[in-house]
Amino acid sequence: MSTYTSTLGGHSYRFGSLARLLAAASPERSGDRLAGLAAASAQERVAARWALADVPLTAFLAEPVIPYDIDDVTRLILDTHDAGAFAPVAGMTVGAFREWLLAADAGELAAVAPGLTPEMVAAVSKLMGNADLVAVARKVRVVTAFRSTIGLPGRLATRLQPNHPTDDPAGVAAALLDGLLLGSGDAVIGINPATDSPKAVRDLLELLDGVIQRYAIPTQSCVLSHVTTSMDLMAAGAPVDLVFQSIAGTQAANASFGVTLGLLDEAYEAARGLDRGTVGSNVMYFETGQGSALSADAHHGVDQQTVEARAYAVARRYDPLLVNTVVGFIGPEYLYDGRQILRAALEDHFCGKVLGLPMGLDICYTNHADADDDDIATMLTMLGVAGASFVICTPGGDDIMLNYQSASYHDALYLREVLGLRPAPEFEAWLASIGLLGEGGEIRDVSGTAHPLTAIGRELAA
Repeated sequence: MSTYTSTLGGHSYRFGSLARLLAAASPERSGDRLAGLAAASAQERVAARWALADVPLTAFLAEPVIPYDIDDVTRLILDTHDAGAFAPVAGMTVGAFREWLLAADAGELAAVAPGLTPEMVAAVSKLMGNADLVAVARKVRVVTAFRSTIGLPGRLATRLQPNHPTDDPAGVAAALLDGLLLGSGDAVIGINPATDSPKAVRDLLELLDGVIQRYAIPTQSCVLSHVTTSMDLMAAGAPVDLVFQSIAGTQAANASFGVTLGLLDEAYEAARGLDRGTVGSNVMYFETGQGSALSADAHHGVDQQTVEARAYAVARRYDPLLVNTVVGFIGPEYLYDGRQILRAALEDHFCGKVLGLPMGLDICYTNHADADDDDIATMLTMLGVAGASFVICTPGGDDIMLNYQSASYHDALYLREVLGLRPAPEFEAWLASIGLLGEGGEIRDVSGTAHPLTAIGRELAA
């Protein structure tokens, strides 16, 4: 195990491992402080970044931050490393890699992605300011498709999230109708079920599938149940479009979610076998979030942002339609305030896209965090500029089932308007066909009219 040293202001700093160096170089956040991994001072943090800048990228292949023999995510990262794709940057240090990323074009970034490990990308992010993270991520385009195409230039998709505390069909219908009338839902209509009961999940799947089929909506549904529930329902003939699972960056953290790579392999093959897509075959949906490994005591002494980036190696294995970090959901123990949540959002989005993933975000905070709706607006705007593939939207920005604050359907309209972004092309054409899209591309106000979509609420309430 290597030792890394740096001298700053006449004081010498010593970091006993690559994992320790990465942790000390991380921007301040409450989770690393809680884990005892954070730099002891701002001076130590700067010294760690000086040392990290001189670390060769090849060091991350030679010195895994979590040992190969105890962690299947480490084995996945190293066993699938593409040396050919890595070749253009193989002789670089982390500092030189930062300069290369800022100068590279979209084609170069796409070509090198299979050769990068999560630790390399996490390391370089620690040397980058927020503007750097935006500038590089904005150049990366990852396009995926199922019934709609996500990630095209000039587009911003949304997940319509019509959660309800009791999965009441009338409540779900009201939130669903609200979102559709405001042009939301082109990434996915996704419900977090109140229970993981197979019957309840199937009822929700059939509800969503019925609406999508009846109104010919070019989108996909997902009920965010555990992967084993989805597998059982697929085998029973339920209308499963996307298979969802929360994932993390270590074997032990994934075990805390009740999943293994082998289980995800089975689910992936089962979903592909259904062949329900019309314009593409990306069938997986993953959610992640900084702090999940620490909360499960499964971080192995690795800082939370590096562990988060390792989760993207798991996601990348399955060529997913959607990946999003639920960036402020775990709470202030891990990301204390709006500043830390914003930084984490930009890091996660940058790391995911540079590794080749279709990254979106749930731009959110829990009610006991030191954050407010202005922080949501700031994060939403910066991630829109950075080229996020999609964002999650809830009615009024308030999820009444999960009890946290997120972006609203109106927020997505704001972002599309100020940045000149449009929905996914198939969904945009559908909005126009049902009279919801104005001549300038704006969503038309049809409240108080007998619009055909209003039948959704009446039917499901009945």
